[in-house]
Amino acid sequence: MAETASFRRGYRFRDAWSALMRLRQDPDDTRAVFEIISALTGPNDDRVFRRYQKQPIGRRVLDEKRDLLPLLQDREALMALPVGSLGREYAEFTRRENLSADGLVEASETVDDRYEAYGEDRARFAMRLRDEHDLHHVVTGYGRDLRGEGALLAFGLAQAWNHGIGLIVALAYVEGDAEERRLIREAWRRGKRSAWLSAADWEGLLAKPLAEVRRGFGIDDPPVYEPLRSGAAPAVA
Repeated sequence: MAETASFRRGYRFRDAWSALMRLRQDPDDTRAVFEIISALTGPNDDRVFRRYQKQPIGRRVLDEKRDLLPLLQDREALMALPVGSLGREYAEFTRRENLSADGLVEASETVDDRYEAYGEDRARFAMRLRDEHDLHHVVTGYGRDLRGEGALLAFGLAQAWNHGIGLIVALAYVEGDAEERRLIREAWRRGKRSAWLSAADWEGLLAKPLAEVRRGFGIDDPPVYEPLRSGAAPAVA
């Protein structure tokens, strides 16, 4: 059975504030996002990990030592999946957005020592949370634009609280326009209604129709909103 040893870290408010100011200046600064989350996670990691261990899929992922990243890196295999499947839609999404599964890895590993400090099971779960982020985009229907990112974070926050993510969502809500605030409120409600995405058997869902996957989570149709991108954001294909 996976280890349950507690890993404690204090809050680093000064680091979080510095990263938040950078994110405010450059909303595409993914490194700053990881810095804020790392600085304000505190004991929250323990609570979320214990919750994950209690899930049937959580126990299987840890016992089987699964690694989601190689599956998401193999775009050729994903594109060979049926049209409309989650995996195929994920591959199309990352192509349109000029993304790769490695991008979040690079951003997180330059600022966060959690993976080394944790035991094997804790590190596996933390990396899985990181790697599945863009799958959440596809399933919820929120894009990688500024409004979509804020809404997706609000969706996830409703499912599992994190002080750092809460601070980022608060910034987006306070400084966003009426459309962004509406989308964030709606995303919070959707997150509360949905099954916990991080307790999903993503490996088993990739070949399934996206519509079926959404129904399984209890997620309604994708939201309709006008995407908002920063001037420095990568071009969309």
